[in-house]
Amino acid sequence: MRSPKDFFRPLAVGAPAPVREVPFRPSRMIHFFDPGNEKMAAKVPAIAPTVDVLLGNLEDAVAADRKEAARSGLVGIARTTDFGDTQLWTRVNSLDSPWVLDDLVTLVTEIGDKLDVIMVPKVEGAEDIHYVDRLLAQLEAKAGVQRPILVHAILETATGVANVEEIAGASPRMQGISLGPADLAASRRMKTTRVGGGHPGYLVREDPRGEDQPRATYQQDLWHYTIARMVDACAAHGILPYYGPFGDIRDTVACEDQFRNAFLLGCVGAWSLHPVQIDIAKKVFSPAPADVAWARRVIAAMGDGTGAVMIDGKMQDDATYKQCQVVARLADELAARDPELADAYAAAEKE
Repeated sequence: MRSPKDFFRPLAVGAPAPVREVPFRPSRMIHFFDPGNEKMAAKVPAIAPTVDVLLGNLEDAVAADRKEAARSGLVGIARTTDFGDTQLWTRVNSLDSPWVLDDLVTLVTEIGDKLDVIMVPKVEGAEDIHYVDRLLAQLEAKAGVQRPILVHAILETATGVANVEEIAGASPRMQGISLGPADLAASRRMKTTRVGGGHPGYLVREDPRGEDQPRATYQQDLWHYTIARMVDACAAHGILPYYGPFGDIRDTVACEDQFRNAFLLGCVGAWSLHPVQIDIAKKVFSPAPADVAWARRVIAAMGDGTGAVMIDGKMQDDATYKQCQVVARLADELAARDPELADAYAAAEKE
């Protein structure tokens, strides 16, 4: 067992010092692209300013015979693109694959100074993070990378969910965790073939109201338990939770609903698989201007946050003060990046 004093020491001689607090940067959408697809790669400079995170995907959506092309494509894109304030992430291949070692060695040594976060699929326990942690430190030292590349885990197996708390606290590199609903559904032997979202068969039914009277049904959220558990684990360890993919690109209404459920439970963002989902994520994971204006009103009325006040007939105390601070801080972070949102927040406060 390592001493707590050693937790924030580099795991390799010459590696950068681990971060002591995960920096919060807007990441309402993690937009996936295939860096081996020339048509898609050509659109990266135009898409980058419109998203918070741009992720070069090397894993499941890339066929086995195109893995090397995707990896080299990401290297080329990172070297030639000015991402501005947009973060560059990658999803490497899973730790049980024959490609992941080359992914990590190539990306860290060739574009480590451009990569903000490495997303690791199918993480099942702290041991997976420990392996990546040590290897990244060695590669950062070799390449002279000046700041540590952070790690993001995907919950895609029942074992991973069972161990989510230890995964969240496995390393100072841990930036966050995403829900991977499709692989998780297969791991759990869930009877759904959808990629995220609800299912019409997962419902509750209204109690009988009389003979032959129709009984209303209400579709339930398959992912509520898992998201809530993931959010708690992330909050306890100071890292960030995300909803993953919503596979039905055409169903923008259900996508918005699923994203909003995750936002209300505490997630800070979601994956976008198609440009149509970018604006959905931007809308959902940005607090509404009216909510921000109310939060600032409560904060102003509460002063130091102690005691209780009545505003418009609603009691406000230290608990609601803290809730409002969460909303206001997020609004400040997003407004600093999004001038249009900043104007909307300012206008709402004047009303």
